[in-house]
Amino acid sequence: MNIILIILVFGVIVFFHELGHFLMAKYNKIAVTEFAIGMGPAIVSFKKNETKYSIRLFPIGGYCLMVGEDEESEDENAFGNKSILARMVVVAAGPIFNFILAFVFSIVLIHFTGCDPAILDTVVEDSPAQEAGIVAGDTILELDGKKIYNYRELLLYMQINDPSKPIELLMEKPDGSTYTATVTPEYNEKLEKYMIGVSGGYIATDGIGTDLKYAALELRYWVKATITSLKMIITGGVESGDIMGPVGVGGAMNDIIEEVKEESDSTKEAVINVILNMLNWCILLSVNLGIMNLLPIPALDGGRLLFLIIEAIRRKKIPSDKEAVVNLIGFALLILLMVVVFFNDIKNVFF
Repeated sequence: MNIILIILVFGVIVFFHELGHFLMAKYNKIAVTEFAIGMGPAIVSFKKNETKYSIRLFPIGGYCLMVGEDEESEDENAFGNKSILARMVVVAAGPIFNFILAFVFSIVLIHFTGCDPAILDTVVEDSPAQEAGIVAGDTILELDGKKIYNYRELLLYMQINDPSKPIELLMEKPDGSTYTATVTPEYNEKLEKYMIGVSGGYIATDGIGTDLKYAALELRYWVKATITSLKMIITGGVESGDIMGPVGVGGAMNDIIEEVKEESDSTKEAVINVILNMLNWCILLSVNLGIMNLLPIPALDGGRLLFLIIEAIRRKKIPSDKEAVVNLIGFALLILLMVVVFFNDIKNVFF
C-alpha cells in the first residue's frame, strides 16, 4: 500500500508538470503527438485526434512530445514554427504548473494543519534568547536584516549558516512595538547542536483569507529552502549522504508513513494524517521539480528557455541540429547524474 501512495505522489507531480506543457501547447495550436506519464513500455494508451495518450511502465517521469520540438518541420502547427513568446509560454508552463499545484495543496494542508508564523511560543529560561530580552509571544520580523514570515525560516537559517555566530533579530511585541536583539547561540551537549532557546508552533487559521496568505508563504518558504539547498550542493555544503533521488525520497516517505501509522490512535486518524503528510511531500517535491526544471541546463525547460532568450536577442533561430546536439549532451549528463544519485540512494537505504 505504501509503494502505491509513493508512486501516486510522483505521478501527480509529473502529471501536472506535463499537463502545463500540454495545455499551453494546445492553446497555442501546437500539434502534440504524445502525452505520456511514466517512461518505458506503454501500459495503457489511446489516441484522440493527432495525440496519443499513454501511461508507461516506470513512474520516473513523463513527457509531452510536440511536432517540430527537436527538428525542423513544415507543419504550420509545429513547435518551431510558432512565435518566440508562444514557445516560451509552452516551455515555462511545466514549472509554473508545479508551483500552482504546490500552492493549491498548501491551501488544503494549511486549512487542516494550521500555519507557523514566526511567533515564539516558548522562550527557555536562562537561554541566550531570554538574556537578550526576548519573551514568549514576540514575533521575529527579520533575521540579520532579512524579512521572515515562518518560524521554520529560523531553523533553516541555523542550518545553512555558522550556528555559533551572533544573530541580529528585529522583534515585534504583541502591542506592535519593535526592538532589536542580538542573540549568540549556545551549544547544547545533549542535542549536539547550537540553540538560542526558543520554539515556535502551528496555529489554526481563521478563514480562507488566512489560508491563502499562508499558502503563499508556504510556497515562498519551500522555494527559499530549495534554492538554499541547491547553493549548498554547489558549494559543497552538504555530504553525499544528504542528497536523495527518487529511491531515497521514496524510502523517506515510507518511513514517515509507517511512523504516522504507529502514532495514530485509530485507522481514520492514520488515514487523515498519512494524506496530510503526502500533501506536504507533494508540495516539497513539486517546488523542487519546478525550480530544477528552470535551471539553464540543456535538456531541461530552463535550457530551452535560455535558447529562446538567445534567439530573441539574436533575432535569428539557433539551428535545430546544433540545439539538438547540445540537448543530447545535456540529457546524457542528466542520465549519468541520475545513475550516480540512484546508486547513492541504494547505498544510503540498504547499507
